[in-house]
Amino acid sequence: MHKSRLRCLAAVIALATTMVPCRADWPNFRGPNHDGISTETGLKTQWRSTLPLVWERELGSAFTSFSIVGDRLFTCGLKAGKQVLFCLDANKGTILWENPFEDEYKNDFGDGTRATPTVDDGRVFILGANGRLLCADAKSGRTLWSTKFGSPPTWAYSGSVLVEGDLAIASAGGTGGSLVAFNKKTGQRVWKTGNDPVGYATPYPFTLEGERYVVGFLGNAAIIVEATTGREVWRIPWETDWEVNASSPVFDNGYLLLTSGYRTGASVMHLTRVGDKLSSETVWKSKVLVNKFQSCILHNGSLYTSDQKAFKCVDFLTGALRWRVPRVKHGTLVLAENHLYLLNERGELQVAPVSTEGFKPTGHAEILSGKCWSLPVINHGKLYARNLTRVVAFDIRK
Repeated sequence: MHKSRLRCLAAVIALATTMVPCRADWPNFRGPNHDGISTETGLKTQWRSTLPLVWERELGSAFTSFSIVGDRLFTCGLKAGKQVLFCLDANKGTILWENPFEDEYKNDFGDGTRATPTVDDGRVFILGANGRLLCADAKSGRTLWSTKFGSPPTWAYSGSVLVEGDLAIASAGGTGGSLVAFNKKTGQRVWKTGNDPVGYATPYPFTLEGERYVVGFLGNAAIIVEATTGREVWRIPWETDWEVNASSPVFDNGYLLLTSGYRTGASVMHLTRVGDKLSSETVWKSKVLVNKFQSCILHNGSLYTSDQKAFKCVDFLTGALRWRVPRVKHGTLVLAENHLYLLNERGELQVAPVSTEGFKPTGHAEILSGKCWSLPVINHGKLYARNLTRVVAFDIRK
């Protein structure tokens, strides 16, 4: 073949390769960007009959969501009196390995693990309800290292592990540290900050003016620390009934949202650097959002969430309520391809275009029953969801 034709063929192949959509992993709670937003495309948003069920499996009780890397899905359950970290084939639902890493936790609201596995560099990190932090080999499930926290909140440890660079960061509480960081490979402690009571939220990372920080949403305060050193640079009291601060913070372009349920409400603050600290100015504070444990999705300047009272859209920078769907509380949300996938706490899935004008579903399906408080995940054309004990996977490709 003539050299010029070879060059043209190579260019066409290269262009075609760049146009093939890459499968994005979902390696931790709320996804790779910690925001509940999926980059999946080609998804079904309208249907009249039930969605095709790909597989289902009983794993025992847990509030754990899912992490998916490659063709492996990681979640938790209960088996023989133990909290168990499971690795499943994401396409078939078969169990590839299991690690019973901690004694069972029982509670009137639901038994088992609360946190979601975090997968990074061939390792899986999970924090059990009773406080054992485990690092396991993602391929085999073999325990690599572990440590134990000793200051659980009223309804057990719930925050997931944040992997930030070479660090595995968690909230231990009390003498264990408001936030504590370990070398992710060895388990050696790198830094520890504060002695506040632990909250229920996962440590949340963000970048401001080129510096990397982590928010700790604790039992009675919110703090910000330098990611690499753990040095505290900002703190604000944040008291809530029962010390339940569980909703994930949201940061965008210098603005930080905190929201809690019961009688507390929400606030957006503008953060700036002042010397080697951060300073904040309250932009708004109200009870327009009361997120007891579910988190908000930020899209084009608006917050979407199903809090303890209703399903809502709220303007991020003003706190103005855009719309409200009453009695849809404690639902979980994923945003994909400009559509909101809402799973209410009874297992009903609704899909609608994301809009500040209202929520107008184009698809509806009863996919589960019982208590559904765990965040669903969209990955590789499938929607994964669970109630306390049962995991399901549906095909949602067009």
